[in-house]
Amino acid sequence: MNKNTFEEGRVLLTNKPLGWTSFDVVRKIRNTIKIKKVGHAGTLDPLATGLLIVCTGKFTKKINDYMAQEKEYTGTFTLGSVTPTFDLESEPENFQPIDGITNEAIFEISKKFTGEIVQLPPIHSAIKQKGKPVYLLARKGVDVIMEPRKITIHSFEIIDISLPLISFKVVCTTGTYIRSLANDFGAALGCGAYLSSLCRTRIGEYKLEDAISIEDFVASVKKS
Repeated sequence: MNKNTFEEGRVLLTNKPLGWTSFDVVRKIRNTIKIKKVGHAGTLDPLATGLLIVCTGKFTKKINDYMAQEKEYTGTFTLGSVTPTFDLESEPENFQPIDGITNEAIFEISKKFTGEIVQLPPIHSAIKQKGKPVYLLARKGVDVIMEPRKITIHSFEIIDISLPLISFKVVCTTGTYIRSLANDFGAALGCGAYLSSLCRTRIGEYKLEDAISIEDFVASVKKS
C-alpha cells in the first residue's frame, strides 16, 4: 500500500486503544500514510475502546454514510454513585446504598430503555455550541444547556450482574450516548450509576473482530 492507494480512498477498521482520543488515531494514521485527508466515522471517548472506522483520501466523502449506521456496544455500569461526566473521566460522588437492588429490578428497568426514547446528551461531550465543543465550556464552568434528542435502542441486554457492576450489550442508532444511558439507568433504579467500561463491537456490517490494531497498521505500512 502506497500513498496513492490511500489518496484514492481506503476504509480502515481500527481497534481504538484505551486512553486514545479518536483524533489521536486519525493523527497517527495521517502521519503514517503521509496524506492530509483522513477522518473517522463516529467518535469514541478516550476511555472507550473498540471499532473506529477511519476513511482516507476520496473515501472521506463517505464518512457520514458510515456514521449513520447502527452501533453495537458492550461494557459495564457501576451502580451506587454518579460522576459529572457520566463515566470515569471524573470522580464518583453522591454514593447511594445498593443493598435493595434486585436482579429483577435491573431487568425490569432495562425494558424502559428499549425502543425510541428521549435522551439528554452529557454536557461533557463533543457536541458543538457556538462553534466549540460543549465539554470545553463545561470545564470552564459555563452553564451548558443541552437539547434532548430522540434515539432508538434496538436491544438492551443485561449480560451479567455482579453488583455493583452490570455487564451489558446495546444495539442503538447513531447519536446515542451510552454514558447518558448509564446515568439515566441509575436514576431509574434510584441508586445512581456511571459508565465504567465501554467497547464498540460493531458499526453496521463492520465488526471489531475484523479490525486492526494501530501498531499492526503502522507496521504493515512500513513494510509495504
